[in-house]
Amino acid sequence: QVQLVESGGGLVQAGGSLRLSCAASGRSISTYAMGWFRQAPGKEREPVAAISWDGTRTFYADSVKGRSTISRDNAKSTMHLQMNSLKPEDTAVYYCAVERGVYGLGWGGTFDSWGQGTQVTGAS
Repeated sequence: QVQLVESGGGLVQAGGSLRLSCAASGRSISTYAMGWFRQAPGKEREPVAAISWDGTRTFYADSVKGRSTISRDNAKSTMHLQMNSLKPEDTAVYYCAVERGVYGLGWGGTFDSWGQGTQVTGAS
């Protein structure tokens, strides 16, 4: 069982930036794709970005494409999401997750390990 802990959320003025981090422990995540999801109040959870198990492929939702970068460091069992030009509509709880099954791409897959989430608030 892998444990995931997100950090880096907070209140950011519109146009600002922040970097979310996800630290994994319990087992290696080096052969698993990972992703970031978010859930805004009253809305369903949605995928934001994903990264393949080896970090060579990345995927983004249209809503964050061009202003976000997902990355991972398998040696440190960490994953990050750099978000720039934040908007009020980015306000949500952000979750990191690990995809079920090894050697995946992460986008459109099934995720079965989740962190507790970190709140991001984009102030207008």
